[in-house]
Amino acid sequence: MELGLQDKVIVVAGASRGIGLGIVEACLAEGARVALAARGADALRDVHERLAEKHGADRLWSMAGDMRETQAIETLLDRVEAEFGPVWGGVANVGLFPCPAGYDVDDETWAGGFAQNLDSSYRLARGLMRRMEPREEGAILFISSIAGLASLGTPLTYGTSKAAMNHLSGELARTAGPMGIRVNTIAPGNIIFPGGDWEARSTGNRADAWWRWIRREVPMQRFGTPEEIGNAAAWLLSAKASFVTGTVLPVDGGQTR
Repeated sequence: MELGLQDKVIVVAGASRGIGLGIVEACLAEGARVALAARGADALRDVHERLAEKHGADRLWSMAGDMRETQAIETLLDRVEAEFGPVWGGVANVGLFPCPAGYDVDDETWAGGFAQNLDSSYRLARGLMRRMEPREEGAILFISSIAGLASLGTPLTYGTSKAAMNHLSGELARTAGPMGIRVNTIAPGNIIFPGGDWEARSTGNRADAWWRWIRREVPMQRFGTPEEIGNAAAWLLSAKASFVTGTVLPVDGGQTR
């Protein structure tokens, strides 16, 4: 499908691997120009060079920085608009923060989990909306989790912060609608990619148990891929989804009940 993303500038946080990289590649395939952000400078440079060779250097821009920090976010967005073009869309996709199982979570871990998953997403969305409002157009996408839709036994900071992110996106959608800005969320299920948690589990000592769990809990009886999240993201960012806002879309093979 032609999504109408040709030459639209889209900023993707957490862009160097996994789901973020899947979104980058899907947007590039639709003709978008993509600004990549991630903390790891070396990995980001490698991804940038590989994608530039495939899609053209003029289609990509990148900056390494901590997307939990307001100053890094504001610097990113200022530079993108000055050096690459007006931002049409933005994807808040920031990685995991380690948290132990159970209720006894220390204050630093609790604050870190929310800073990683919720605060970073709000700060990026705030910066994007400030720049999109005068143009009266744009699309913002949060990457949440099915752990924010139901209690699945995940570490407390993860599922709780993702549930808060889902609510945040709905509130921002109501605020942004009159500005011509759409805000949506994808809630991925079990997504497998090189170096990710599910790759380690599915090939480790308890691999058979995890595969039985997948076949029992996921109606499609398999893992999802970053490409499948990317395809959904590209549609939600595009004008083809022009009347879709405030939505939390599970992309989980039917696991959410």
